[in-house]
Amino acid sequence: MENVLRPLIVVGGSVVLTLLVGWAVDRLLQRADRRHHETPLWGLLRRCRLPLQFVLCTALLRGSYDQAQISPEHSAGIGRTLSLVLIAATAWLLIRIAAAVVESSYARYANAHRDPARVRRVRTQVTLIQRVVSAVVGVVAVAAMLLTFPAFRAAGASLLASAGILGIVAGVAAQSTLGNLFAGLQIAFGDMVRIGDTVVVDGEWGTVEEITLTFLAVRTWDERRITMPVSYFTSKPFENWSRGGAQMTGTVFFHLDHSAPVPEMREKLHDILRECAAWDGRDWGLAVTDTTPSTVQVRALVTAKDADDIWTVRVTVREQLVRWLTEQHPYALPRINTATALISRNDAVESLPDHMLYRDGHAPRTGRG
Repeated sequence: MENVLRPLIVVGGSVVLTLLVGWAVDRLLQRADRRHHETPLWGLLRRCRLPLQFVLCTALLRGSYDQAQISPEHSAGIGRTLSLVLIAATAWLLIRIAAAVVESSYARYANAHRDPARVRRVRTQVTLIQRVVSAVVGVVAVAAMLLTFPAFRAAGASLLASAGILGIVAGVAAQSTLGNLFAGLQIAFGDMVRIGDTVVVDGEWGTVEEITLTFLAVRTWDERRITMPVSYFTSKPFENWSRGGAQMTGTVFFHLDHSAPVPEMREKLHDILRECAAWDGRDWGLAVTDTTPSTVQVRALVTAKDADDIWTVRVTVREQLVRWLTEQHPYALPRINTATALISRNDAVESLPDHMLYRDGHAPRTGRG
């Protein structure tokens, strides 16, 4: 009877104690979240309840396993398994805590600062810091798991002795990966590009959606995703439309006839902008910027608060001005001038029928002289 009750008491007690501690911690975090609602840390820490229960339950089972006397012949294997689960659960808990702290810090900074550029910069930095912490914790956890096996502990000395050679080989083999890793850190803390920036890369216009230590994802206007190594942004030029601020100035060009009513177009442009919600009201203008023998080039200048709105303003101005010119001033649209073709004397002789030519092949003279 004792052989049955002892394992049941140990395992059941560990599970019940784990559930009670998890419930108590969750209630304390709920109370702290209600009391300090301006700080989202306590609410985010509630996500750590499950990994905390795993850590607590595994630690209790690992510590009381010898007293439970469950399968003594397999005690070594079960003990090592519990140790591996405990290490993995601890790493999971640490990653969740680090993510909660990072997200809480970013949320407080975003609420305290209204500058979108600075907020995007901090978001990029904390995201990469969180990934670095997760990677470091994962590597340490895997190393700790391997050290629980006697064979790996015995091989530790030989691995350390050959660390120099392995380092050189790994450096050569992973040169591209290490380059992307350092490029990711340079982007995060060099403020070159941030999450949410509007960029033009290889002729593609889009918004930076994700930045990791090795790659960067750009979401284009048609919902495509362009994935590029982060080293591209440290070695090649690219356009960052959000650098230094989100406000933008856009242009719309028209090729019109020389008789185009420029003053009336200027007034119509102002009317269109006043009715366009995407226009921020900072600046506008219309001027003739170039001429050709057949047309004039008219440039409309508009402004908006960000890249999305500047696109909306530009297409609205282009569409409504072209329709207004077509309906009210069709003569202002570009035209192709044509005239009656002049025929030379040789071409006229070749086009005459045979009965109108002399025998020597010449055309008869007409008129006086």
